[in-house]
Amino acid sequence: MAEAKRRLAAILAADVAGYSRLMGDDERATMDTLDELRGVFKEQVEANQGRVVDMAGDSVLAVFETAIGAVEAAVATQGELAERNEGLPEARHMRFRVGVNLGDIYEKDDGAIYGDGVNVAARLESLAEPGGLTISGTTFDHVDGKLDIGFEYLGEREVKNIAKPVRVYRAELGAGHTRVQPSAAMTEHERPSIAVLAFENLSGDVEQEYFADGVAEDLITELSRLRWLRVTARNSTFTYKGQAVDVKQVGRDLGVRYVVEGSVRRAGDRVRISAQLIDATSGNHVWAERYDRDLEDIFAVQDEITDTIVAAIEPELGEVERERARRKRPENLDAWGNYQLGLSNMYRFTKESNAEARRLFERAIDFDRSFAAAFAGLAYTHLMDTAFGYVDTRDPSLEQALSAAETAIAFLVASSLISAKATRRSRRFARPSN
Repeated sequence: MAEAKRRLAAILAADVAGYSRLMGDDERATMDTLDELRGVFKEQVEANQGRVVDMAGDSVLAVFETAIGAVEAAVATQGELAERNEGLPEARHMRFRVGVNLGDIYEKDDGAIYGDGVNVAARLESLAEPGGLTISGTTFDHVDGKLDIGFEYLGEREVKNIAKPVRVYRAELGAGHTRVQPSAAMTEHERPSIAVLAFENLSGDVEQEYFADGVAEDLITELSRLRWLRVTARNSTFTYKGQAVDVKQVGRDLGVRYVVEGSVRRAGDRVRISAQLIDATSGNHVWAERYDRDLEDIFAVQDEITDTIVAAIEPELGEVERERARRKRPENLDAWGNYQLGLSNMYRFTKESNAEARRLFERAIDFDRSFAAAFAGLAYTHLMDTAFGYVDTRDPSLEQALSAAETAIAFLVASSLISAKATRRSRRFARPSN
């Protein structure tokens, strides 16, 4: 059995955005283009003291001695690939997503590499835009100020199979070396993100502070259960407690698209809780509500209000996200945008809109091959074909619906197991209560 040695290395991971669609359109042309463009990767990797480890399927995996070498190879490759795409019809453009991470790896005598360092690079690649580059915080720390390129901080991201959040930066290819601060607009290419600020205590009684904090904490917990939503941790949002905040600035600071803020006012045995959902990009209110309750059981009231607010926020966010997707140009839609536009079409319940929804769900899957919700939507479109008589023969549609549904369930189960494992790990190291 080959021995494996552990060392620090920079890892580059890349794959083709929309590869399944390209293969479906023209397999031969796609393979020829892929071979040509992977040759560019190999040339740039070797020119920057790197080594190509694998080129399975539509992917590229390479290892470098330095972070600078890996990033320079990625930037040079993306520049050359963009030039070569200009000579192809728009529908045949082949764009790679690239991620670079600096971390520990295990390297076998046969050259194969394994470990979290490799896994993080693969997750960063999935976060990149087609034709773009994302890097980890460890990589950024080693290249900051040493390359003529800017980076935009995208915040800490929870990534699959990795216990701790990863700091993520997007390379501003061709944008010069000026570094910019995070912006709410950066989440256009990601699933929506939200921050819940500490609720303001308007009771004039500092002893009621715990109740206001409890409502906000419970909201964070419950919103985190929505798998399609990224929720900022309490430690980040509660730093604004007691301050007059500009919601747009909070969005830029935390890299989120939406902000929830609110207040609690108690008088005797009555409590009034107000909550607002705000679009951090524009500063506009998406939703607002006020709740008055008797405080017979303070924890029961807290649970009821939390559930009520989450139940109100979830559909509002969904509608806003679908409208956001409808306003974007089709070529600028990512996995999340295609999924939302797919839902919008599916809800029209016509044969034509159902076919368009299926196309959009398939495109979302091209961007993110573990997108459970997109597989579920795909299954539903096939089911609708049979339920509404859109197809002459039911069996093929039912088989495709079952296959897509089983895939969606498999990804959801895997995600749940990972989440449960992370929760157990955090509890194991939590300080026991007195």
